[in-house]
Amino acid sequence: MTDSWSTFGTDLHLEVRGPKLRQGLTDALREAARTGRLAPGTRLPSSRSLAADLGIARNTVADAYAELVAEGWLTARQGSGTRVARRSAPRKSAPGTARTRPARGRPAYNLLPGSPDLASFPRAEWLKAARRALVAAPHEAFGYGDARGRVELRTVLADYLARARGVHADPERIVICSGFVHGLMLMGKVLRQRRVREVAVESYGLDEHRNVLTEAGLRIPALPFDELGTDPAGLGEGALRGVGAVLMTPAHQFPVGMPLHPDRRTAAVDWARRTGGLILEDDYDGEFRYDRRPVGALQGLDPERVVHMGTASKSLAPGLRLAWMVLPQSLVGEVLAAKGGVEWTSSSLDQLTLADFIASGAYDRHVRGMRLRYRRRRDHLVRQLAEHAPGIRVSGIAAGLHAVLELPPGTEQSAVRAAAWHGLAVEPMGRFRHTDAPPRGDALVVGYATPSDSAWSGALDALCRSLA
Repeated sequence: MTDSWSTFGTDLHLEVRGPKLRQGLTDALREAARTGRLAPGTRLPSSRSLAADLGIARNTVADAYAELVAEGWLTARQGSGTRVARRSAPRKSAPGTARTRPARGRPAYNLLPGSPDLASFPRAEWLKAARRALVAAPHEAFGYGDARGRVELRTVLADYLARARGVHADPERIVICSGFVHGLMLMGKVLRQRRVREVAVESYGLDEHRNVLTEAGLRIPALPFDELGTDPAGLGEGALRGVGAVLMTPAHQFPVGMPLHPDRRTAAVDWARRTGGLILEDDYDGEFRYDRRPVGALQGLDPERVVHMGTASKSLAPGLRLAWMVLPQSLVGEVLAAKGGVEWTSSSLDQLTLADFIASGAYDRHVRGMRLRYRRRRDHLVRQLAEHAPGIRVSGIAAGLHAVLELPPGTEQSAVRAAAWHGLAVEPMGRFRHTDAPPRGDALVVGYATPSDSAWSGALDALCRSLA
């Protein structure tokens, strides 16, 4: 068989300069090892393979390797091939010489909200699903696919969302995206093209979401907030007169932790029907309700006026980059145009794996298991605070992955500093407030789902000490 550059082992990019090939190759290899482009321990191609790649004589490569072995840049052992030598670490700076400033230490415990327990990702079940999905995948799954996403995933999502969240879903009206923010970016673009100029947002929420909308050229007035939660009654009036869409977290307001009151759910949908407006429903953790069965999605009240947006980031892991939108029929074409003609944001194999994971029942089993685990953690948090920090009240419903700890007035920043001193990363409630919204009182937003099981007890103990 004729040797070809495309059939040899390891690829190695080298810039060989100068009229003398051996010297040029030696210099290029030495420079790559010196600068770290070839890391210590890297196995180099055989002299035969590299000679074929570069179109030079094999003896030229062998001589260059031998010279660098003699200099200590490379090592060569029988059966191990030629490798970049492992060099000793550079000496520490002598006293009095300039030093870089040491990096700040990371908190011992992460109690930031918004993340599940990543250590509990169901690796074994996911691997089984991935294997089954890979074996069953049609050849066309490895190409550029439908901009909606894989039909296998959209089909099982339609069934799951109808069963578990009360969503009226058709696979043709589901669009897969690479996270909630990606879906919101697409909706911002579509709303702007529809000549919408204002999207009302909740008084408390994530800056990242507000920024996506403002970067799309949309104004973001804040909805009023009271003891019953977000109040949509003023939509279409006063400062909210020009609103064409609303972004809400109806099942579990983030971060305050209240569900949208039933009367206000009806009021929001009535506004959308009356004005032709849209409601963007962020159902980020709707599966995780602990004191009762989860409240159904708002989309079930009017599928033509509500865009249901869900994600695997809280139920599984944000690193999967898998989310979905269930769209009104009138929006499907516009969202697909905004996304592009093909699927380019989410791996087809990951989509097929999630489809199998849901269809096999593994997703339901995982959610039920994590629901029990998170409920126990929340109950543990409430008990420990009642015992060790009785002046702190946990507010909001028993749901989701975070809790709100109500603080005495004027103590929010000092509580954050005390937590940091005890090695905790927490968020103050004020960090989530819309600039136009009045403050609702001092509080900490604590992500009790974030630590691993092994870290949870230590994190809770440190939290109680910081608040005592």
